[in-house]
Amino acid sequence: MGLTKSEIFTDQQNQISNIAKAFGHPARVAILQHLFKIKSCICGDLVDEIGLAQPTISQHLKELKNLGLIKGNIEGTSICYCINQNNWTQMKSVIAEFINQDINEENNCC
Repeated sequence: MGLTKSEIFTDQQNQISNIAKAFGHPARVAILQHLFKIKSCICGDLVDEIGLAQPTISQHLKELKNLGLIKGNIEGTSICYCINQNNWTQMKSVIAEFINQDINEENNCC
């Protein structure tokens, strides 16, 4: 498998790419939406809410946690997840800066 060569891109470009990866699967979007909807940590009822198998949910939670958009705490035998508010705020800022770019009206290309 080929290398991604992420080191040739800026930190911001890599960060935007990683954020896009988080939103690249509807299950991860659904998980994030559910966490915002309940406004608290969630411990284990995502299978019923999302409708996917537990191993699949666990993989998506792992991906979201690795990206820093959610955080989890071990409480007994369960792991509870919630939105990582600091990272979410930072992510919104990075994406807003990227999305809010405009093309110069004087640009007459194509």
